[in-house]
Amino acid sequence: MLSRVADSLYWMARNIERAENNSRVLNARLINMLEASDTDAVAERDWEEVIEICASFSDYKQEYSTFNPDTIVQYLAFQEQNPNSLANCIGYARDNAKSAREIIPHELWECLNECYWNSIDVDRQYWNLKEVDHLLREIKLMSFTTQGVIESSMTRDETYTFIQIGKWLERAEKTARILNVMCEKARKEAESPEAHHYYYWLAALQFVNGHDAYLKKYPPTISAKDVLAFLITDGTFPRSIQYCVNHVWDAVKDMEGGKVSHYSEELFDAIERVKIEFDEMKIKDLQMHELGEFLDQFQNHCNNIGQIFSKTYYLIEPADSSVGVMTQFQN
Repeated sequence: MLSRVADSLYWMARNIERAENNSRVLNARLINMLEASDTDAVAERDWEEVIEICASFSDYKQEYSTFNPDTIVQYLAFQEQNPNSLANCIGYARDNAKSAREIIPHELWECLNECYWNSIDVDRQYWNLKEVDHLLREIKLMSFTTQGVIESSMTRDETYTFIQIGKWLERAEKTARILNVMCEKARKEAESPEAHHYYYWLAALQFVNGHDAYLKKYPPTISAKDVLAFLITDGTFPRSIQYCVNHVWDAVKDMEGGKVSHYSEELFDAIERVKIEFDEMKIKDLQMHELGEFLDQFQNHCNNIGQIFSKTYYLIEPADSSVGVMTQFQN
C-alpha cells in the first residue's frame, strides 16, 4: 500500500471519529442548556469546557472575548478557521476518503459524501438551532453507518487496520480530554459537597454515550470515582481509554503479524509503556489532581504514539503535533 493511501485511511478514520465525538459533546451541551430551569444561570456555564474538549480554548479567545452560545455554536460547527469544526472534520474525512476511494467500500464513500453535501446545505451564517440539531444527528448517524460498513464488508487486511488504528487512537485521546477537563473543574471546586459534582460526571458519560452502559454496571448512583474507573480502565466499554489502547495494540500486532521488527520496535515500546501504566494504576486510590496529571500524560502519550506511527509507516506528519488540535489533515 502506498504511504499516502495509508495516511488517507488513517486520517479519514480520525476525522470521522472526531466529528462524531464533537457532535455528541455539542449536542449534550445544547440539550442541557434547553432543559435547565434557570436559563440565566446556565447561559454561560460550562461553555469554556465544551470549547476545550472540542477545539482549542486559546484559539477561541484570540478571536472572541465573550462566551455567547450562538458564537460558540458557530465556532464549533462551522468556523472555517477552527480546524476541528464539524464542517472541517467532515470535509477532511471526505477528502481523505476520496484519496483512497479505490480501496474502500463504495457505500462508505457514499455515506461520507452525502453527509458532506448535506452539511453544505446549512447556511453557515444564518442557521438556527433546529438545523444545527439535525446536522449533529446526521453526523452521528454517518459515523455509525460508516463503522457498520467497515465492520461488515471489509476484509481484515492493512486497509482495515489503518482505519482501526486511527479510530481507536482518536477515541482514546478524546475520552482522556473529556475526563481531564472534568477533573480540572472538580478540582477547582474541591471544597464543594460531592453532590454538587454530579452534573460534571453525568455530562462526561453523556459526552461518550456511556450513561446507559454505566448504570448497568454501577446502579443506581453516579459518583466521580466510579465514572472515572469506568471510562479509564473498564475492559468492556468501547469508549474507555484502556479498551481503546488495547485495540490499538492488537491492531498493530495484527499488521506486523505478531512480530517486532527493527522499524516497528519504537512503536511497540511506546504502546507497551502505556499498557503497563494502566496495569499498575489504581484509579480509585488517586486524588483528583493526580488523575488530572495522569490524563495529561496520557494525552502526551497519544500524541507521541501518533507521531511514531506516522514515522514508522511513512505517513504525512502534521505541522502541529497536538493530537487534540490538529491543523493539517488533508493530503
